[in-house]
Amino acid sequence: MASNLDTVLKKNANDLAKELEVERIIKAFKLNPYDILDLPITATEAEIKKQYRKKSLLIHPDKFKHEKGLEAFDFLKKAEDHLSDPAKRKDIDMIMTHARTQVLKAILGSGYSTNIPDDDPRLSNLTPPFDQQVRAKGREILVEDELARRRKTKLTYANEGAEKAKQEAEVAARKRKVEDQAKWEERREERISDWRNFSNKKSKKSKKNAHVLG
Repeated sequence: MASNLDTVLKKNANDLAKELEVERIIKAFKLNPYDILDLPITATEAEIKKQYRKKSLLIHPDKFKHEKGLEAFDFLKKAEDHLSDPAKRKDIDMIMTHARTQVLKAILGSGYSTNIPDDDPRLSNLTPPFDQQVRAKGREILVEDELARRRKTKLTYANEGAEKAKQEAEVAARKRKVEDQAKWEERREERISDWRNFSNKKSKKSKKNAHVLG
């Protein structure tokens, strides 16, 4: 009986751990793959792969059913892919390193150095913890960069829209010119006929006047 109870309790504990992990990933800051994988920016390539394997096995949709399980698993995979790409990891590392420097400067003032390790005594017992402060600062920077990127994209689209409108106006103007020219050509015979009639009437009038005078 006790054995069965232990098994049930263990299963419940495992399911709770999986549920909590799914919820943590869903709430994680999506622009920071380190946040999704719950890793420090100093993590090695081997540590990244190990962490991904551990967490992907924990919440794998085939082994644990959760309404947001597939979404969380997808975020986890994208984070691992991001950090496995040297160019993409270089970009995020530059941002997070800058964030770390800013936090060190705020905590230590003029005595800060980028060479100070995370386990330095001066960085212990902080509230919030040093790693959380770095992530928070990184979040601020990433949000600013993302907003700037979106503004740039919006401006690009606006410029492209204006250029497209200009091109469409030029096409419409050329089309009108061609249509006007075509209409002009279509009425050519009519204009010639009108001119001939006018000339004939003028000629007859001149002859009549000449006869009267004669």
